[in-house]
Amino acid sequence: MAINTETLFTPAPTTPVLEMQGITKRFHGVPALQNVNLTIYPGEVHALMGENGAGKSTLMKILAGAYIADEGEIRISCSPVKITDPASAHKAGINLIYQELNVAPNLTVTENIFMGSELQRGQFLDRQGMQREAQQVLESLGASFAPNDLVSTLSIAEQQQVEIARALKDKSRILVMDEPTAALSDRETERLFEVIRKLRNDGIAIIYISHRMEEIYALADRISVLRDGQYIGSLTRDEISPQRLVQMMVGRPMENFYEHQRQTNAGQVALEVRNISDGRKVQPTNFKLYAGEILGLAGLVGAGRTELSRLIFGADPKVSGEVFLNGKKLDINTPSDAIAVGIGYVPEDRKDQGLFLEMSARKNIGINRLLQDAKAGIVNWSLVNRIATEAVENFHIRLANLEIRAVDLSGGNQQKLLLARWLAIKPRVLMLDEPTRGVDIGAKSEIYRIISELVSLGVAILMVSSELPEIVGMSDRVLVMREGQLVGELDDSPGKEITQENIMHYATGAAEVLAS
Repeated sequence: MAINTETLFTPAPTTPVLEMQGITKRFHGVPALQNVNLTIYPGEVHALMGENGAGKSTLMKILAGAYIADEGEIRISCSPVKITDPASAHKAGINLIYQELNVAPNLTVTENIFMGSELQRGQFLDRQGMQREAQQVLESLGASFAPNDLVSTLSIAEQQQVEIARALKDKSRILVMDEPTAALSDRETERLFEVIRKLRNDGIAIIYISHRMEEIYALADRISVLRDGQYIGSLTRDEISPQRLVQMMVGRPMENFYEHQRQTNAGQVALEVRNISDGRKVQPTNFKLYAGEILGLAGLVGAGRTELSRLIFGADPKVSGEVFLNGKKLDINTPSDAIAVGIGYVPEDRKDQGLFLEMSARKNIGINRLLQDAKAGIVNWSLVNRIATEAVENFHIRLANLEIRAVDLSGGNQQKLLLARWLAIKPRVLMLDEPTRGVDIGAKSEIYRIISELVSLGVAILMVSSELPEIVGMSDRVLVMREGQLVGELDDSPGKEITQENIMHYATGAAEVLAS
């Protein structure tokens, strides 16, 4: 997405509108924040960054009055304030717009803006006065909808503007936005950025939480980074670089981000696919995957990469083709057949196709072992508990206890939960479809570490990814698909180096044009 950056500026030094000093918060004796400091100036967009679990949400919930800090002080314009609940936060001029919007869809825009603070005229509601004020606020935002429109008829981006309008009506001085573009299109995102720039120019301080580097570069005047509940440091706009941000967030330089050391000596063939096809999106396809190898599968959206993986796993029916594991022909018609011989598959959509969201972390990790280790139909829960406990420790899965539901975990922890499930069956082949999609940079680093440990143990990995730096950084070889066919292989031999440019040549058909 091309983002306009023409109106960027760094605010001149002035009196801070917000100072959070020495903030510490513990849950059941475990520190979530330790002596964190944060300083925000009026008229700046201040990005708050860090991996999931770094403490960003906890810090902002303390600011918004949802939590109370165990230690530390909050100052507004140099004066100490006690924020003990959301009402006291609003009184101090602080509003938090959560990723999950807090609107009442069956009420009008005006009713949502004035919810809980309705204007009175005698004993009756001053509906005309509220509608007049709502109109003024909406005009200041450049909104295209009317005060009397039902919120249910608005887009997600417009509903977000309703929340912003509510904050402006409350004379907010500090506005916190948590992943505000998560559900927005590119056009809606650019419109939101225009609103944010206008608010900044009006002197409102905006704390902006996002994992998207492009947005940070487009908006942020300054950045503060948290890691493991501690304040790591701040950068001005002139100091921001991908290398510095990654090192602050992950704790090591960007050049060491991809843990995998490329292998050039292939082991034995672990998986061989011959002429597999679904007759539609995957044309007859052949390839070999070696033990202890990461084979990247690249291509543009719709190239057939996910469909190929699902055919191998037995999730979709094939019309032709054979699959061999360690030289032995397999009869895979269902995912259960694949699992029984040691083939695992982490799907692209972890929520709809991978996790049992309402089940506990313990059951999600151990579910592939429940029947495998059962005796006379009785589940060996002590074994499941041991496997789950070891997985949480080995994969650094952050959760309060094993009974927490999968739906309540962050994206990165959900993905590690899936990996832990498949590792519990000790797979010989593991297929990963977009293994780091939707997770923050810290979780990515952990997932890469896990993948590298697996290949060191001889597991064969087939990795589908749309992130070219990930494919280049983690793959020993790369296969490129286009329109359901394998059209190229890269292995770092002369002329076939694993680079983003060479991958795109094959993915777009440019390689064939150049060869003709």
